[in-house]
Amino acid sequence: MGIPESLAPTLVTVGLLCALLPWASRDNAFVRPALIALALLLNWRYILWRIVDTVPEFGTAEWLLGTTFLTFEVLTALGATMTWIILARIRSRSELATANTPWMSKHKPLVDVLICTYNEEESILERTIIGAMGIEYPNYRVWVLDDGKREWLRELCQRKGCYYLRRNNNAHAKAGNINNALDHLEKMQLQPEFVAILDADFVPFRDFLSRTIPLFRDREVGIVQTPQHFFNPDPIQSNLSITDVFPDEQRFFFDIIMPSKDAWGLAFCCGTSSVIRFSSLCESSGFPTDSVTEDFLLTIRLQELGYKTIYLNEKLSVGLAPEGLREYATQRARWCLGFVQIIRGSSSPFRFRSRVPWSVRFGLIETFLYWGASFPFRILCLLAPVSYFLFGWRWVHASLSDAVSHFAPMCVSQIVVMAWLGGGRILPLLAEVYQLLIAPEIVATVAAGLLRPKSHEFKVTAKGIQHAGLNVQWRLLGRFVAIALATILGIAGVLGGDHSDLIEGGGAISLFWGWYNLAVLTLCCFVCLEQPRRRLDERFSTDQSAILAIGGWKQAFRVKDVSAGGLCLSGRVDASIGSAGTIKLGTITVPTVIARKSEQEFAVMIVGDNSREIMTRHVYSEAYGKPIRRIRPSQVLSRVLRRIFR
Repeated sequence: MGIPESLAPTLVTVGLLCALLPWASRDNAFVRPALIALALLLNWRYILWRIVDTVPEFGTAEWLLGTTFLTFEVLTALGATMTWIILARIRSRSELATANTPWMSKHKPLVDVLICTYNEEESILERTIIGAMGIEYPNYRVWVLDDGKREWLRELCQRKGCYYLRRNNNAHAKAGNINNALDHLEKMQLQPEFVAILDADFVPFRDFLSRTIPLFRDREVGIVQTPQHFFNPDPIQSNLSITDVFPDEQRFFFDIIMPSKDAWGLAFCCGTSSVIRFSSLCESSGFPTDSVTEDFLLTIRLQELGYKTIYLNEKLSVGLAPEGLREYATQRARWCLGFVQIIRGSSSPFRFRSRVPWSVRFGLIETFLYWGASFPFRILCLLAPVSYFLFGWRWVHASLSDAVSHFAPMCVSQIVVMAWLGGGRILPLLAEVYQLLIAPEIVATVAAGLLRPKSHEFKVTAKGIQHAGLNVQWRLLGRFVAIALATILGIAGVLGGDHSDLIEGGGAISLFWGWYNLAVLTLCCFVCLEQPRRRLDERFSTDQSAILAIGGWKQAFRVKDVSAGGLCLSGRVDASIGSAGTIKLGTITVPTVIARKSEQEFAVMIVGDNSREIMTRHVYSEAYGKPIRRIRPSQVLSRVLRRIFR
């Protein structure tokens, strides 16, 4: 079969997708699973070909490498298939929350808001406390759970009017901290009906409780989870300069995956920004302590007791995404370790006598295959062409025409249908970058968790990272540069030598494979060059109007960006630096002083603690930091290229 004939399946696939997608709705109960079925059909057509026709000869080094690679590829495909099945359905709880609001207004259950903290700085905790104290709900209390034994935090809580709790030790980390608070609440004369969990860096919106509590009208609901949104870019967005054209990695999970999991009864607690029925927590003896992802395991334990976790996909809080690559890796490795501990524990989906429902087992196995198979598969994808270039080992025995015939239609359908489902929230090259940045750490974590599931330290994700200049992650950079150099040397050897079997002997596949890997590795290298982080307050871009008043003079200006500490405005102001006045922004008016100015713009600083509280409540709300509604791959590519060649 020649190359033109091998392109026929791909052309048919493209034709079908072009004919269907312009008219397709992601919410259509028939179209959505039909397109997913098409992607799965082509995926398993490819996998079957890989199993039957591409395995190297038995007993050779190529066979050992090829079968190892194929094993992880099949496991990754199996996990992806389970994900595709989950994505075939989707559910929204917003209408139900609105319909149940009269019940909540009549009942007015007591809610205790628990803010968990260990080592976060005052500025981070202050805005979370201010946001929590500003929730518009008639019957709630705010508790700060201090696992860091900081006296200044006790004083801050007294000033802000919230309750403060600390314990004598740090046993079981976050889970132990929350359980200590639950024990305290259980002994109180007035016990809550629900508790809300907030991480120290997550600021709740005013309607956080008024939107979540109505969903507890169903007595079987044990947990209501809401999405995690972030007011700062993650390290990949920041270091590739794509913050305003491509969303953070978690948007695909919280906007696409979780609503689909909820449709199958597979939604789970993600810790922060969740609300939990207090009686169910008492029945389950609090948060479990046999996993460092106590939130996920809590969902399983409550499901074993007959309670369900549901998901409300509304932006009701904002927090800090990991600010550096090291922090990003720490967070993901902790998630991975906690899940592997669950797999090894009493609630494992592989234990037949476990009380875990079979549908939940399906979801657990899908997640395990994500952590346990897809990350080593990504590493092997980097090493396969290098192995051919340097040692002549072909892990995949196939001609170029056969590879194009089977791989290309599968690849096209996967990319297009997933982009359609996710609204562009996941793009192939960037998805590879996110995985490769932490792949070795995840593989090591999976191995450690499987071999020794207990006695692992809970590693806190550091917050408030700042550095004035470029911060190079040398260890990561060295890893990617080494693989890139090996790939370049291999490609140069193929192109510079006399390889008559280049097309049909496997060289062409490795050549294309190597070029793709170089593109991914290049992006990984640039992500390792962390951009400066100098800000004290997060700034949000905007284009609203504000009225500045100094003495008897008033004038409207356009606001370029806003933070809890000040505003940057377009235009020229005649007043001198240090001049005091007031600024009206929307419905609030606060005192200010002019901090700096130029011919094109000037900045004002907010004055006074009370004014800062008002601005904090105003800024950390749904009014700013709105998600990117339309993602254009061409814009993303343009920004990435500009970052590389600037």
